[in-house]
Amino acid sequence: MNLPPSQITTASNPSSAYVHIPFCRRRCYYCDFPVKVVGDRSSGDNSSIIAHYIEVLVREIAMTPAPGRSLDTVFFGGGTPSLLSISQLERILDALDRQFGIGANAEISMEMDPGTFDREKLEGVCAAGVNRVSMGVQAFDDKLLKICGRSHLLEDILAAVESIRQVGVADWSIDLISGLPKQTLDMWQASLEAAIAISPTHISCYDLIVEPKTAFHRYYQAGVSPLPSDETTARMYRLAVEMLAAAGYEHYEISNYAQSGYQCRHNRVYWENRPYYGFGMGATSYVGGQRFGRPRRSQDYYQWVETFVAAGGAIDSPPTPADELLEEVLLETLMLGLRLAEGLDLATLAQKFGNSIPERLCKCLEPYRLEGWVEFIESRHNGSQNNLENGEFFPCDRIRLSDPEGFLFSNTIIAALFSEFS
Repeated sequence: MNLPPSQITTASNPSSAYVHIPFCRRRCYYCDFPVKVVGDRSSGDNSSIIAHYIEVLVREIAMTPAPGRSLDTVFFGGGTPSLLSISQLERILDALDRQFGIGANAEISMEMDPGTFDREKLEGVCAAGVNRVSMGVQAFDDKLLKICGRSHLLEDILAAVESIRQVGVADWSIDLISGLPKQTLDMWQASLEAAIAISPTHISCYDLIVEPKTAFHRYYQAGVSPLPSDETTARMYRLAVEMLAAAGYEHYEISNYAQSGYQCRHNRVYWENRPYYGFGMGATSYVGGQRFGRPRRSQDYYQWVETFVAAGGAIDSPPTPADELLEEVLLETLMLGLRLAEGLDLATLAQKFGNSIPERLCKCLEPYRLEGWVEFIESRHNGSQNNLENGEFFPCDRIRLSDPEGFLFSNTIIAALFSEFS
């Protein structure tokens, strides 16, 4: 990189926490997340398994050094966090509040699957402090839901939406997946129409990735029928952009759309490459410029926490050499920032990583600008070049991917960045 390590800023303390709840009724056929299947019942042995996990999780939280900055966002992911009892949820939130403090206006999100909650359960979740619900819908089609191995049906989705309306949850999101086996463009359009009809404040649309060691990986080969072709999935993406924009949703991130004022604050922490805590089996934290992942298997995680507690919360990843850390943070900043609709601010990049980075970035991405995949935005100087203190310049103020074509070819563009900056 040939840049002084002092030019990188990683000293800010986290104000966000991700909490992993690994329990699921069953493992979906596309899922490679660290989960633990507990079946359709939460009593007996399953109840004790979940209770033990919460006990260990709370110990991990309590032993994590607290820098004195309260949490602005908390995100319960999984797994299926809505399988927790209200008292278990309250215990985790209390542990976070005691260790770090939870801000009065914090966004507290919880993933909740249809069929795992009713109005009474949702009222308890909200009373405990959750103010944003993220619901894993995936499809509005029973056949597709069965193909995915989901544990809910369309009637469960509609019942969940009704509960959300009855309780008056103001901020709620749904997930949809495109490119599913046997999914046609018409079926995808129907899912988008159904999503728009129920009017969540936020919609996430993910293209299916066939991950190794999943059931889908055993059954299907990427790009081969019954999976839709690459051409079809690209048309699905363009259709989502068109329909959701027409319905008033802002396409603020490559896979995410929000009504005005309802972007996910927690997920923006990731895309802006800001630090955060990660708690629980398989979770990753990002503190002091270093990422540290926890074991993905429950027994390994329990043993890790025992070691963590015995060490007084001092366990961390081995330190990365300064040059490697600088390169890693730069690449992550570029890759994650280009996922956002506003893209990358070149003055900020120059301040963090040195004045040569914006010019190199512009030269690297010039071929893709000519393709129409990248946009160079001039905003502050009415088209004049942006001068730096030492006389160097870069030809625009901001770089972003075009929507939808740049987003569609983002992997190609990011590969070019890795080649240039690694």
